[in-house]
Amino acid sequence: MWVYWLTNGGTMFQGAAALNLDAKGRMAVPAKHRDALVAHGAGHLVVTAHPHRCLLLYPAPAWEPIRNQLNAASSLQVESAMVKRLLVGFAEDIEMDSAGRLLLSPTLRKFAGLEKEIWMVGQGSHFEIWSDAGWQAQQEAIFSLGDKLLPPGLENLAL
Repeated sequence: MWVYWLTNGGTMFQGAAALNLDAKGRMAVPAKHRDALVAHGAGHLVVTAHPHRCLLLYPAPAWEPIRNQLNAASSLQVESAMVKRLLVGFAEDIEMDSAGRLLLSPTLRKFAGLEKEIWMVGQGSHFEIWSDAGWQAQQEAIFSLGDKLLPPGLENLAL
């Protein structure tokens, strides 16, 4: 189930939804998130690549501090330059059309292996957009960790 709520003026996105890309590469944002994405970003959104071969979708105001932090990093330090090339280099400004759809560019669709079936997964301040195969692989990777699932810092997580 898709849920959002406002905390300190920010929008919290959570949940996972299976969606379909149309023939033009557009995805329909679930109705429950359309207004929140538009309101929080004044209609301006940013989509970019993630090193795990998914896409990240941010309201522009949530993306700006990340972009600024990346741009402040040294371009002479190899790892920071590589991360900047990926995240800032692939970043695209997009807007929802009147039908609540987002057009994902062919470049970003190719990067993430997006075909017809995709997943939109809430991550708090933003969404991840996965290919069906990529999302299934993420779930299998989680399940394969067994009792080693919780990383340092989450050992005392109570569910």
